[in-house]
Amino acid sequence: MKLAFSTLGVPGMPVADVVRLASGHGYQGVELRAHPEEPVHPGLGPAERAAVADEFKRGGVEILNVAGYAKVAAAGDDEPVLAELAGLVQLAHDLGAPYVRVFPGGGDQDPAEADAVAARRLGAAAPQAADLGVRILLETHDSHRAGADVARVVGTVGHGQIGAIWDVMHTWLAGEEPAASHAVLAPHLGYVQFKDIASAEDTTPLALGTGVLPLKACLDTLDPDSWVCWEYEKRWYPGAADLPELLTAGREHILRLGSPKQ
Repeated sequence: MKLAFSTLGVPGMPVADVVRLASGHGYQGVELRAHPEEPVHPGLGPAERAAVADEFKRGGVEILNVAGYAKVAAAGDDEPVLAELAGLVQLAHDLGAPYVRVFPGGGDQDPAEADAVAARRLGAAAPQAADLGVRILLETHDSHRAGADVARVVGTVGHGQIGAIWDVMHTWLAGEEPAASHAVLAPHLGYVQFKDIASAEDTTPLALGTGVLPLKACLDTLDPDSWVCWEYEKRWYPGAADLPELLTAGREHILRLGSPKQ
């Protein structure tokens, strides 16, 4: 099992500190939140991008994903969304990241219409992604929180550079069993996002293993060489415990759950 954590859990932390945190706690990768309030975002120039890539390379840590905020099913014109996708794909390529994360963001649209819009935009973005060796992953989230919802869109696109991220909280909130989520997402799956929460009503992030999410059941569906990324949502819950003090125990918990003895 290859482990990563998201910089959503360490808001605003400088890149060098993120790399040291990952390497010091036994995480092989990092998911970079690509937002203007963070050190890494699409507005970086060539020299800044090269410096970020070099920092991770020297630290022996992989950039797993550029976690963007494009909403591919959102109502409105295609052009702004396609431009945002293009910028994220270029950023991932420049940093040496294999993946870009996008959201559905379909809102209250008719589900069939939201599916069609998302598939059209992802299909339009796929050729550039293929040319640059980047895979765009649609996350189980908001309007498409079940694995079946995301698989429906990605399957419609039918392009190898368009895949899925399995956020285990959202599929659980959708009432989907882990085995069912994995069954529909497996042909498209880039990696899995882990987290833990107290209940459906209280999604404040918790240390892994102290909440209600079926993490063991999710892990049991995965190949041994899969990436698992801890997305600890400290940015949205500033009162939550600090992630750095939880990383070692979180790593040990995931590896223990993934052990054949469990």
